[in-house]
Amino acid sequence: MSYSDYRKVFKQLKNKINKLNKYKKHNAPKERSCGISRKRCRQCGRIRAHISKYGLDLCRQCFRDVAVKLGFKKYN
Repeated sequence: MSYSDYRKVFKQLKNKINKLNKYKKHNAPKERSCGISRKRCRQCGRIRAHISKYGLDLCRQCFRDVAVKLGFKKYN
């Protein structure tokens, strides 16, 4: 399942102010104070498989890409 950014459409609707306002009203996500949707990956924006330990804020797939650069070692 994909969690795309709802602001992608703003470029298309920037000249149609009324349609843009209606789009924002019905499609903007609700502001959340807690829960799984609150945490997103810094690189790709994915919500699931999130690693927040040590202030990483990465999903597990992005963590595998940058783990060595961050100083983590892989043991067999």
